[in-house]
Amino acid sequence: MIRFRKKKKVEVPHKKLDFKLYIKRYWQLYLLLVIPLVYLLVFKYSPMYYVMIAFKKYSIVQKVSEMPWAKNHGFEYFIKAFRNKDFIYALRNTIFLNLLDIIVGFPVPIIFALLLNELRLKFFKKTVQTIAYMPHFLSWVIIYGLALQLFTPSSGLVNMLIQKMGFAPVHFLDSEKGWVATYIGLGVWQSFGWNSIIYLAAISGISPELYEAAAVDGANRWQKMWNITLPSIRPTIVVLLILALGNVLGSNFDRPFALQNNAVLKQAEVISTFVYKNGIKGLQFSLTTAVGLFQSIVNVIFLLLANWFSRKMGERGIV
Repeated sequence: MIRFRKKKKVEVPHKKLDFKLYIKRYWQLYLLLVIPLVYLLVFKYSPMYYVMIAFKKYSIVQKVSEMPWAKNHGFEYFIKAFRNKDFIYALRNTIFLNLLDIIVGFPVPIIFALLLNELRLKFFKKTVQTIAYMPHFLSWVIIYGLALQLFTPSSGLVNMLIQKMGFAPVHFLDSEKGWVATYIGLGVWQSFGWNSIIYLAAISGISPELYEAAAVDGANRWQKMWNITLPSIRPTIVVLLILALGNVLGSNFDRPFALQNNAVLKQAEVISTFVYKNGIKGLQFSLTTAVGLFQSIVNVIFLLLANWFSRKMGERGIV
């Protein structure tokens, strides 16, 4: 009886990479990191030192470290903010408008990208894309000027058409309900084309073999969209939804500031305009720093909760 000996595994020692050789080979890549790192340190991390203003009585002639601490163990301005009716209105409006933006505006670029993907004429497809992207490059001051020309009750083009049809003019800009609808509608119109780019990029990464296999099985275009395209871009949708929910207490300044007016100020005041009016114009720097810090903390909490929930549902999330 012949017995075969088992061959012993020969362990090959790992070559130690010389540090100097490694740096010499890849120093260009590390050099490229210098500029973004400096940017983060100067504009993102160093300003965090001034967050202490939220807990101190601000004085323009003193350094932050020399300023006296605020009352109530440093939480004086947080308490003042929550006792301020204008801040409560701004907090309510910020959450309400941002949730409406997500409910109404988030699905629109997804639907637009899906429909655009189904177009076969390249020239027509590029033309539609270009037209949809253009509003993103307009400032909100210009958009508000267009809104005035369209929606003014007396001389607006839309209201003139409504009156010719025998109906009363609609107050789009100077009634609370009309203003909210106009605010959300203009926001969707301005951003949906630009936001669809990332979905179109995700769709372009889907393997054509999946569509070919579905066609062999007799699937129509609707079935391909529902069973192949949407599941394939679902991770992208989830990540962007998490980021949107993480900004539910955040708000841009230019959009609400350009569109608001005295007639709808109770509905149009948001945290960013509150900070501008009370901090920059009112010189209440400690109060508005406390508001900004509260806003950032709540945004992080919403972001982490949305990420946790997505992971519980079986998605990757962002962390």
